[in-house]
Amino acid sequence: MPAAQFAVFGHPVDHSLSPRIHQAFAQQCGIELSYRIIDAVPEDFASAVRGFFDEGGRGANVTLPHKAAAFALADEHSLAASRAGTANVLTCRADGQLAAHNTDGNGLVRDLTERHRVDLHSHHALLLGAGGAARGVAWHLLDAGVRTLTIINRSPAAAAALADAIGEPTRVHARYWDDLASIGSYDLIINATSAGILGAALQLPFSVLDSRALCYDLSYGAAANEFLGWARTAGARCAFDGLGMLVETAADAFALWHGQRPATEPVYQRLRRQAA
Repeated sequence: MPAAQFAVFGHPVDHSLSPRIHQAFAQQCGIELSYRIIDAVPEDFASAVRGFFDEGGRGANVTLPHKAAAFALADEHSLAASRAGTANVLTCRADGQLAAHNTDGNGLVRDLTERHRVDLHSHHALLLGAGGAARGVAWHLLDAGVRTLTIINRSPAAAAALADAIGEPTRVHARYWDDLASIGSYDLIINATSAGILGAALQLPFSVLDSRALCYDLSYGAAANEFLGWARTAGARCAFDGLGMLVETAADAFALWHGQRPATEPVYQRLRRQAA
C-alpha cells in the first residue's frame, strides 16, 4: 500500500521545514507517509489543492500567501479558523469534503508558555501586522491573558477590521503605522508582518520597547533576523523566532491527521542545532 500523501502549499515555499518536521514525527510514531512541497502562485492555488486531494492527498499545511484562500476553499471550518477567517491546515474527510483548521494561535501560545516559560497574563502587547498570520494569533493572545492588544498595520483599514472582528474595545485597539513613534511602550511585541520574508525593512523606533519587553517573530531563520536584531539592539529582555511555533503547529496538524500527538521538544532541539 502506498504511503499516505501530505504536502505544504505556499509561495515561496522552498525554504519550508515542514517536510523534515512531519517525517520526524512520523518516525517517532511509527507511521509511513509521503510529505512534499508544492509551490503554487495565488491564481493557481485552488486548482493545485483540488488536484492534490483528487489524487489521494489526505492533508495539507498552508503558508503565505494562501491562508485566506485555504479558508475560502474549505467546506467546513474549525472555531479558530472561523474567528481568523484563515486556515493553515486542510484535511480531506472521508466524504471528500475539505475541513479547515487554524493552529497558529495555539502553536504560538504553547511555544511561549510551555517552551519559553512566559506568563502572558497582564502583558500589554503590540501586534505588528493585521494579515493572515496576525489574525491567526490575535484571539489566542487574549485568551491566554494578555491585558491589552494594540494592532498596528501599514493599511489602517486592515488593523481596524481585525480589532472590530475581535470586538473587545476596552482591550483591543487599532493604530496607524505612522503612530509608532508616539504610541508609548509595550512589554510584548509580536511581529506578524511578512517584511522579513519579503526582505523589506520594518524601521521600528526603539521607543515602543518597554525595558523588560519580550519580542517574538512569527517567522523563523533568516526571515526573522532583522526584527530579532532590532529587538536585541533596543534592549529587549528576550527575543524569539517562530521555529518553536512552527513545530507546535505542525504537531497539531499531525494529531488531526493521524490521531497521535508527537513529542515536539526533540524535533525542535534537532532543528535548532541544525540551524546553528
